Amino acid sequence: MSGFWIYSFVTALLVPLILMLCGYLLYYKTPKKINGFYGYRTKMSRKNQKTWDFANRYCGRVWMLMGSGMLPVSAVCMKTVMAADVNTIGMWNGILVTIQCVIMILAVPLTERALRKNFDAYGIKKEQ
Repeated sequence: MSGFWIYSFVTALLVPLILMLCGYLLYYKTPKKINGFYGYRTKMSRKNQKTWDFANRYCGRVWMLMGSGMLPVSAVCMKTVMAADVNTIGMWNGILVTIQCVIMILAVPLTERALRKNFDAYGIKKEQ
């Protein structure tokens, strides 16, 4: 086991761990007020306090699920290249982290779709 593999293993687990942490914070510690610094900030999520709370909790839940799903998959993927050469380890790590980032970004269209399903264009809750 090389030092580079250990470094790559740790970096491959960072995105899922950060997603789980940020998801936890958005879901359980939703920012109380609409702001431009912290939280899920899109035009639709900032319509009013209800859309803000909904979007932050929804995105937080999605990120927690994504992170908890990616964590074991990432560990297994990196475990399979443990004995490989440095170039192979680096390539797999780069591919894995890129896929993780794409998955992380998918939370935006999922959350926007949920917002539009639950609220009209003015941020008023739709009757279900």
